Amino acid sequence: MIKGSCLCGDIRFETAAAPQGASMCHCNQCRKQSGGVWSSAFVPDAELTITGDVGWYYASELAKRGSCPRCGSFLFWKAHDEDTTSFALGAVDGPTGLTLTKHIFTASKGDYYDIADGLPQKD
Repeated sequence: MIKGSCLCGDIRFETAAAPQGASMCHCNQCRKQSGGVWSSAFVPDAELTITGDVGWYYASELAKRGSCPRCGSFLFWKAHDEDTTSFALGAVDGPTGLTLTKHIFTASKGDYYDIADGLPQKD
């Protein structure tokens, strides 16, 4: 079981499903919302329990982003046409048991760091 929460604890989530696609996102939106790189993994919507009043921001015609209205923690990313939700690995309480598989949107990464871990990179 993976459990997590926002900084203030108003939003909590849990899943018994095996998360997939652990990745680091370097897109402009993730950088602006998180202040850096955003790490996440996804599970089927039916396998993710979220408690609390998530504030959903419709960031584009493709996806929405979920955060805590009280503390501002950026917790979720959800494509409008998919039945999965990504959750912030940094918000997980305790070890995740996951290993990163890739970096995405690397063409948008900040110029103040290098990606040097040898994982696949997708522009």
